[in-house]
Amino acid sequence: MPLFRLVTTIALAIVLSACASSGGSAGAPPPAESENLVDAYQIGIDDIVQVSVWRNPELGITVPVRPDGKISVPLVGDVAAGGRTPGEVAKEIQTKLAVYVRDPQVAVILTDLRSHEYLSRVRVTGAVRQPISIPFRQGMTVLDAVLAAGGVTEFAAPAKSDLYRKTGGGTRSYAVRLDHILEDGDLTTNFKVAPGDVITVPERTL
Repeated sequence: MPLFRLVTTIALAIVLSACASSGGSAGAPPPAESENLVDAYQIGIDDIVQVSVWRNPELGITVPVRPDGKISVPLVGDVAAGGRTPGEVAKEIQTKLAVYVRDPQVAVILTDLRSHEYLSRVRVTGAVRQPISIPFRQGMTVLDAVLAAGGVTEFAAPAKSDLYRKTGGGTRSYAVRLDHILEDGDLTTNFKVAPGDVITVPERTL
């Protein structure tokens, strides 16, 4: 059995077990709220976070969350990050920085989700050059993931590609016109991916 068929079989067996009950979403984009999954993600130990302070680049840092769940921020000192969302951490840093900086604007971004490595990965399977499982990164799109897999093979049917995403009610599928993305530059279905997503590119039928 070819490698991409084997990986596809394994991946789909994992993520599609609830698909029959939840149904697909052919032709529809993922719901808008799914793009904010990272904002609701609770930071864990060893995750890499980037703290940026507008107009004060010297106060910015990119650090892993320590085993005690904290990060050290210039001027502020230790701030609890573990078990909190990026927005909650940013709000606390902003409040504490206000003592030293006038009207600070703070952003906290997750650059590498290491604490939940399996769940936070994005997988590309099927008729691609190298089926892969890669760490999710904020802002990653379908095209980013497919290119990381080396692109599609000559046996691919890119027009029939799908993105599978677990939801509270099961697993949903979203049609991806990978042919339009790769050949025409039409990014309509170049959806932002979320942690745990699986992108499948089937073989074309003769």
